Amino acid sequence: MKFEIVCFDCDSTLSAIEGIDELARRVGLGEQMAALTHAAMNGEVPLQDVYAQRLDAIRPDRAAIAWVADLYIAQLVDGAREAVSQLQEQGAKVHIISGGLRQAILPLAQFLGIPAEQVHAVDVYFNADGSYQDFDRTALLAQTGGKAKVCRQLNPKQQTLVMIGDGQTDLEAQQAGAVVIGFGGVVARPAVQAQADYFVSDARLDGVLRYILD
Repeated sequence: MKFEIVCFDCDSTLSAIEGIDELARRVGLGEQMAALTHAAMNGEVPLQDVYAQRLDAIRPDRAAIAWVADLYIAQLVDGAREAVSQLQEQGAKVHIISGGLRQAILPLAQFLGIPAEQVHAVDVYFNADGSYQDFDRTALLAQTGGKAKVCRQLNPKQQTLVMIGDGQTDLEAQQAGAVVIGFGGVVARPAVQAQADYFVSDARLDGVLRYILD
């Protein structure tokens, strides 16, 4: 095992969807919100500039979060379950680091056998009736540079760490000394292909294992 800590992005990596875009489509704002997501994931605009704008427009309630949680699992990328299982069997500590909504990602993590405390995402808050209240506006992962900060926090002993993902925000982990494997099986972004330490264009996520396992 080359890495003691293995971190996966969620959207367009573990699952083939972009959760926030699906929530937007559900309320008729799909095209508008997808353009913002695309700009942030390609590094064209800072994440914090679009994060609040998207959620303030979509305002997902508890039912919407449950709906997209099911969709994450239904659209699981081929090889994701096998990759996580094999890594855990080899002794790696597997985390999810995502700018998505934590309550929507937790069921996927449970499905993959990843403990809830190893899921790092953005909390969403609801009113007593289940309607949308707000999100954690202090969350590191709702800001540019957040993935680097989270990588540092979960790795105080400076163990070997690898980050796997499709977006510009995943490249931030390099600032924390992580090796980054770009995953292009769902969306191949030229900037990620150019800047990642390794890039995998396989449709199956377990294609990344050749760079992780001895």
